Amino acid sequence: MNKRLLALLAATGAAAIYGANHTIAKGLMPNVIEPYGFILLRVSGAAVIFWLISLFYPSEKVESRDWLRILACAFFGMVLNMLMFFKGLSLSTPINSSVVITIAPVLLLILSAIFLKEKITWLKSIGIGLGLSGALVLVLFGVKTQLNAPNIPLGNLLFIVNAASYSVYLILVKPMVGKYKSITLMKFLFLFALIMNLPIGIWEFSEVAWTQLPFDAIWKLTFVVVATTVLTYLFNIYALKQLSPATIGAFMYLQPVLAVFIAVMVGADTLTPLRIGAAILIFTGVFLSSRKKK
Repeated sequence: MNKRLLALLAATGAAAIYGANHTIAKGLMPNVIEPYGFILLRVSGAAVIFWLISLFYPSEKVESRDWLRILACAFFGMVLNMLMFFKGLSLSTPINSSVVITIAPVLLLILSAIFLKEKITWLKSIGIGLGLSGALVLVLFGVKTQLNAPNIPLGNLLFIVNAASYSVYLILVKPMVGKYKSITLMKFLFLFALIMNLPIGIWEFSEVAWTQLPFDAIWKLTFVVVATTVLTYLFNIYALKQLSPATIGAFMYLQPVLAVFIAVMVGADTLTPLRIGAAILIFTGVFLSSRKKK
C-alpha cells in the first residue's frame, strides 16, 4: 500500500481515538482519578509498553547532540501538553476541549513563522485572527460553570496552552522521525516524561483506590493508556515520516466532529449557539491560515 496513504490512515486513526477520548477521559475525572494522577498513569503505562516492545527490535544508538531535543520533545509532547489537557478537561467540557484544540494548526503556523521562518500572508493573518478570536470567545464569554465542569473559562484557557505545547512538540520531533525508529523515540520520550511527571502526579496517583475500581473504570483507564497514548503517538510519529507537521495538525478537524457526536449521544455534554459560533470562527480561521497557493 502507498506509504502516504498509510500515513493519512494513521493520522485519521489518531484523530478518531482522540475524538472518543474527550468523553471517556472526562467521565473518569475527578471521581475515579484526578488529572495529574491520570497523566502519571498514562506515561508510566506507555513507557512500560514501549520498552517491552523495544525488546523485540535491535537497539539503536542516539547521538549525544539529540538528547536535548528529545528532552524538549518529552516536555512539550508528554508533560506540559498532557497536564494542560487533562487539567482543562477536569474544569471544562468535552465539546469545549474538542473545539478549542483545533486551533493547533493556527498556532503551528505562527510557530513555523517564528522558528522555521515561513512567510505569513495577509490571508493567513486573517485566518490566525479568526481562529484566535473563536478560542477567546469560548474562554471569555462561554458558560462559566456547569455540572462536573467547575471552571470552564480556565479549562478552555488550558486547552489553548495544550494546543500550543503540542504544536511545539510536532515542530521539534519532525527532524527526529526520519533519523530514528518510532519505537526508539517513543521509549525514550515516555521514559523522560515519566521522570518529569512523577513528582507532579504521584500524590493524586497514590490516592486512587486501585483494588476497588469497577470494570467500567478499568476499561476506560486502559483505553486512555493503550489507545489514546500508545497508539496515537505511534500513529502520529509514523504519519510524520510522510506528512508535514501542519498536515498532521489539520487532522484535528476530525476531533470535534467525533467528540461532539459521542458527547451528545451519551449525554456528557450539549451544543449551544455560542459553541457553534466559536467553532465556525476557529474552523474558518484554520481553513484560511492553512490554504496554499495552487
